[in-house]
Amino acid sequence: MAIDLSALWDFSNSELSEARFKAALADASGDDRLILSTQIARAHGLRCDFEGARHVLGEMEPQLQGASPEVRARHALELGRTFASAVHPQDSQTRETLEFARDHYMRALRIAEETGLDGLAIDAIHMLAFVDTAPSDQLKWGRKALAVSLASTQSAATRWEASIRNNVGYALHQLGRFDEALDEFELALALREAGTNRQAINVAHWMVAWTLRSMGRTAEALEIQLCLEKEYEQEGKPSPYVFEELEHLYQAMGDETRAKAYAKRREALRK
Repeated sequence: MAIDLSALWDFSNSELSEARFKAALADASGDDRLILSTQIARAHGLRCDFEGARHVLGEMEPQLQGASPEVRARHALELGRTFASAVHPQDSQTRETLEFARDHYMRALRIAEETGLDGLAIDAIHMLAFVDTAPSDQLKWGRKALAVSLASTQSAATRWEASIRNNVGYALHQLGRFDEALDEFELALALREAGTNRQAINVAHWMVAWTLRSMGRTAEALEIQLCLEKEYEQEGKPSPYVFEELEHLYQAMGDETRAKAYAKRREALRK
């Protein structure tokens, strides 16, 4: 498509993103208009307005038969996201809703694979981990997505590598395979440090330190978390996740005074 969706997205502000997509509709035509509509639906979903998202997607359905594979893949992907995603409450994830989501993610994946849309194929694969939530299944889907990313020459696919390695590392960590998890997190960190997204770099450092703590490498983990604490405080945005890790680390070191101090700071941020 002619429109760069990544330039319009601000995933921390779905309202702003939606406004940008709606503004872009004024100069769009054909498949571009339909693709923009799928992103408007996604913006609704990020706000947990799943009915609103389905309404937008429902209005598109009469036009899908003559639409491009990208439109059809994106429509199936976004419809699946209205039933199972990172923002869904756990009690909404029934067998029926998960199977509905699976069907649509698999449809998006088939279309993407058949037409060489590697980035959308990865997106669909990574969403299947929200349907199959056992760590072993999440590892399976993560490795499948990583294989697509590494084999592709499309920027829409290769730019997923850091995120996928993070997901693979998380699944390995959940399985207690800490050495392998650390390898993935360190590769993800190297990829993040080659970019300019400071928040993503900080999260990558946190994942490394989290795993080091699980491996008993307390001193190394502590050094990273203290650096993160300083950086977040310089930005005026202290992190409860860093405070929680520092609490655990000082507990492991037998320093209950500092552990309790970080517990209080963490609790204060979450009130």
